[in-house]
Amino acid sequence: MKTYCLALLVLLAGAIAPVLRAQDDAAPSPPPTQAPAGAPPAAGGAAPARPAQAPPGMFTASPLPHGTVPDYKPVTDDMLLNPSPDDWLQFSRTYDAWRYSPLKQINKKNVGQLHIAWVKGLPAGTTETIPLVHDGVIYTIAPGADVMAINGANGDIIWEYKRTYKNPQLGSTERTKSLAIYKDMIYYTAPDGYVVALDATTGKVRWETFKTDTQNTSGAIVVEGKVISGGTCGKGRDSCFIEADDANTGLKLWRFYNVAGPDDPGYASWNGADNTNYTASTWGMPGNYDPVRKTIYWGIANPSPYERLARHGGNPDGVSRTAPADLYSNCTVALDPETGKLKWYYQHLPADDWDTDHTHERTLVTTTFNPDPKAVKWYNTEVPRGSKHDVAAMVGESGIMFVLDRNNGQFLWAEPVPVDAPNLAISNIDGKTGATTINYDVVMKKPGDHHVICYWNGRSYWPTAYDPETNSLYTSYVDNCLDMTGTSTSGNRHGVLREGSDINAIAGLAKINLSTGEMLKFDVQNAPGTGALLATAGGLIFHGDINRRFRAFDAATGKQLWESILGGPISVSTVTYAIGGKQYIMVITGDNLAEPTLSRQSGVTLTQGHNAIYTFALN
Repeated sequence: MKTYCLALLVLLAGAIAPVLRAQDDAAPSPPPTQAPAGAPPAAGGAAPARPAQAPPGMFTASPLPHGTVPDYKPVTDDMLLNPSPDDWLQFSRTYDAWRYSPLKQINKKNVGQLHIAWVKGLPAGTTETIPLVHDGVIYTIAPGADVMAINGANGDIIWEYKRTYKNPQLGSTERTKSLAIYKDMIYYTAPDGYVVALDATTGKVRWETFKTDTQNTSGAIVVEGKVISGGTCGKGRDSCFIEADDANTGLKLWRFYNVAGPDDPGYASWNGADNTNYTASTWGMPGNYDPVRKTIYWGIANPSPYERLARHGGNPDGVSRTAPADLYSNCTVALDPETGKLKWYYQHLPADDWDTDHTHERTLVTTTFNPDPKAVKWYNTEVPRGSKHDVAAMVGESGIMFVLDRNNGQFLWAEPVPVDAPNLAISNIDGKTGATTINYDVVMKKPGDHHVICYWNGRSYWPTAYDPETNSLYTSYVDNCLDMTGTSTSGNRHGVLREGSDINAIAGLAKINLSTGEMLKFDVQNAPGTGALLATAGGLIFHGDINRRFRAFDAATGKQLWESILGGPISVSTVTYAIGGKQYIMVITGDNLAEPTLSRQSGVTLTQGHNAIYTFALN
């Protein structure tokens, strides 16, 4: 209670004005930029002009902070490969998506002594982002499409970049999941479809380049001097891609298209359908990089229109029930970072019928293959037990966890999370080939068909974590299914509880051993979470839920060790960093698009309009 009261006092002192801040006629406009590479031509062939001022009629506000980050040290390739324990340089800290910090000043013995170090109010709007930290400076996307550099010791803003938009609503619905950092630049995939490089020391624009006609929500990673991001899609197949741009100039280097066209071998999987106007997005978390294999692993979401009926002339069997079907939807794709060429793919769900995304990060681990038949529903019968593999593990929104061999995409094992159900999205995985088969019992055969499919956003864009000490992946889950009526377009859809489930136990965290598949569920309750998981060398797992509870758990046992009640729901974000030998735990509270739906289903009273950064430390 003391922690909660202190948080409210700090917020009342500093959060009200920023929440009301909006674009302002008097605020300094962004500095001039070079002509965006690849931008759609304006009259005379020039790049489209950016508005010099915010639209009239908005709230007035003070000029944006324009300080300078002192003693900035450029981020090198080696630093991205081997970051300082004090830093958080990527959305999951490292290329392998472990979300594991070697910091251990805060540990199982003293975590109960954590207290609030500082709180910073943020503007109104959507927040689904994960900050970066370098040399004690936090770089984050604030609601309203601001990018800020913040002093990690006290929360003071050093500089702020506020982009202007032809449609002001774009800023308020900003959904970019992550930033990237390299050399002396911060890379931001803005909601108007531009990739923007900002000077890390001042926030001034170094370059910007147009990519897509819709929000580019995944964010980016930097690999071998290339800024790689995934388009959210807009108008048809050509707008759905993963792209590499030169980190120094923004020049496009390559594009991989998520929907196979006639010149791609994967087009055969569409069985002759004209997919020109169809899409498969990479809207969720960015991909990951294996520096040994020189390979990028990226997740692609569902095909759209949602239903097979709509994509295949009204025939649900107009495409195969078994993978491959409608490539490269719901796939893990392995790409060459130099050329963007496809090395291999694995399809988690063939020709999806329900918008069941398998995008978001892949966790890269080395482990032995020893699946426990009591825990694992499907496993490869051709792989010797005890053999060691470099694996890519992921949990889809279908509630199914997959483990693949990174060398070639070979299927190793898969299991439902949190429990098995007869109406899962897939009915079988071949024990020899790894080919997945859609659960045809719950496919829409004609308009008006009604089915309940499990799961629905069982795990969405809030990231997982891996602890090498327990060799376990930690994920949040929601025991939540999709009630859908087919319409031959996008369907009538809403979430429902799984038949037989307990509303007081629909949400929780799962610890899944990556060798055996054994699962331990903990923090089981009624309040789902949209917060990122964080693992630390202090033997701790941090996570927060939509009911404002931010907690620390014993990574081995799942026992709750600490709790703080914050002012709003925890939204993605959780990281840790250190300044001058002092470790901080940081989390952002605020509004995101998933919270209202999860609140209605779980019965949790949702607190909205409380966007803020909270940081915790020991005395």
